[in-house]
Amino acid sequence: MSPRSFTKPAAGTTAALLLVTGAGLLTGCGTQTRSDAAGGTSVVAAQAASRNPHPQQPVQTKEADWKPVADALGRTGTLMKGTVYRVPLPRKDLKVTTEGVTVKPGLSLGGYATFAKYRHTTMLMGDLVVTEDELPKATDALQAAGIEQTALHKHLLQQSPAIWWTHVHAMGDPVKLARGLKSALAATSLPPASPPPSTQPPIALDTAGIDKALGRKGTADGGIYKFTVARKNTIDDGEHVLPPALGLTTGINFQPLGGNKAAINGDFVMTAPEVQKVIQALRKGNIDIVELHNHSLDEHPHLFYLHFWATADGVTLAKALRPALDATAPAPAS
Repeated sequence: MSPRSFTKPAAGTTAALLLVTGAGLLTGCGTQTRSDAAGGTSVVAAQAASRNPHPQQPVQTKEADWKPVADALGRTGTLMKGTVYRVPLPRKDLKVTTEGVTVKPGLSLGGYATFAKYRHTTMLMGDLVVTEDELPKATDALQAAGIEQTALHKHLLQQSPAIWWTHVHAMGDPVKLARGLKSALAATSLPPASPPPSTQPPIALDTAGIDKALGRKGTADGGIYKFTVARKNTIDDGEHVLPPALGLTTGINFQPLGGNKAAINGDFVMTAPEVQKVIQALRKGNIDIVELHNHSLDEHPHLFYLHFWATADGVTLAKALRPALDATAPAPAS
């Protein structure tokens, strides 16, 4: 991928748009093509021809199947729908502020690693939260372990200290992948895993009003009110079906600020034709655009992710978010 920056964001937007793209940009909506300089062959046609028409579904597993991974990583996770083992990697050690708001880990600093088993291999995908000083060391450790970095970006505006998010991907033996990831985590100050609290702190927001505005029910997690929304279409990488729990979802998080006000942060997952619709909907609601980029290199349809930020009344923000969410072909609320 090669980065490309937009220097003229939408009116009123205080952040720059960063678009990480490559040949995959041309395959996002399935209508654009680009000719190869050597032979004039359509990249889209070549990629389509190489895709398996029947990609593998992930294998159903049990929690006990992932104990070797948890032991190698030194952290336990949760098995989601029998296919994706998700290990949380929150940066509870960091004190990050943006636009005068002290960010709770659950709002923006919740890294993770996910594992899914297929017939002959295991896939690792994740998002690591690192400081600017940690980034080179973590990068070297990932590369030494054979773990790819597929995106590098920010989730927050005007943050202090400077924090980066890097997406990772690898295929292979799950224990070896876990050991490689652990070596990268060791290059950071990520604190040891701690058990979740026995009780959730109260959410000082009109959660019923937020639920109604977004048309689905959120969940309380560490003082943050969260929504995770899958797409209704199937995603694959040409060989493997990619479950939403690998991280291919829209995430919308509300952090209470008092007086029913909230800070919102998260990201929308979109196909190419949806990107401008989401940007326009968010800006109509006075929600700032932070980043626009890819998380992966070869999924189909090619997906783009847009991070956002705003502070206002929680229900007002939810109402402003709804048109953007509806523009992304979300799966029906359960």
